[in-house]
Amino acid sequence: MTTTEIKTRKPRATKVPTKVGDKVAKPKISKVVAKKEKSSDKPIRPNGRSGGEDAKVILRIRVRAYESKILDSSIKQIMDTATRHDAIIVGPVPLPTEIKKYTVNRSPFIYKNAREQFEIRVHKRLVDIINPNPKTIEALSNLSLPSGVDIDVKML
Repeated sequence: MTTTEIKTRKPRATKVPTKVGDKVAKPKISKVVAKKEKSSDKPIRPNGRSGGEDAKVILRIRVRAYESKILDSSIKQIMDTATRHDAIIVGPVPLPTEIKKYTVNRSPFIYKNAREQFEIRVHKRLVDIINPNPKTIEALSNLSLPSGVDIDVKML
């Protein structure tokens, strides 16, 4: 059979009812309904998300400090400021403590094999603020935190 020929099929004969109680098998008709494509009226941002109300903007705050008590107090300040401005907060999530170990000689000449070890612990926390409004961002930028606390802020 070539591509130009069309294969035809003869319709099947259906049973004609002779009595009132006989049922006739109805031919099955399949309907193909074309789905309507929804066109998005929302502009698409460079990061691939649409610019509508359902798009989530996440402000990711990563805080680092050498002392855990100072870190926890500064995280509490950040969370209180965000809740005051009706922001949705996820966290704080404790991240693994980064430990840097240093080994030094106690004496450079006779007791050369005697050594001392020092370590620096960097405690880290992560806080996500979902869909922050401009007042929240302004309040967080004007927040004064103690020295020794490092803050990294990213918009996702």
